[in-house]
Amino acid sequence: MIHRATELETFAKEMFGGPGDVHFTKIVPAEGLAGKGRLFNIGLLKPGCAVGMHGHKGEMEIYYILEGHGLYNDNGTETPVGPGDVTVCPDGESHGLLNTGDTDLKMVALILFAQ
Repeated sequence: MIHRATELETFAKEMFGGPGDVHFTKIVPAEGLAGKGRLFNIGLLKPGCAVGMHGHKGEMEIYYILEGHGLYNDNGTETPVGPGDVTVCPDGESHGLLNTGDTDLKMVALILFAQ
């Protein structure tokens, strides 16, 4: 199966009380993840925008930072992140991400089920 770039779904939404919107492109829709997960997206945060702090129950989330710089909140511990960095939020934990740079922060976001 091929998902053509011109046919990928895009949308923007506020995420968990973070300032601004996150602009998403669905790489593969949930039904294409073989029951192993629910999200495989590219996320774009404009400067000053964030995915607010939130937790995961019965699932885990991975971010792979493609471009830009931000501050990753890992259960209350904030750490700078940039291109090539990977963050993992295991089942039962919490995280958030703020774009602290002056350019867009682009990431891959993947949510997999814990079981």
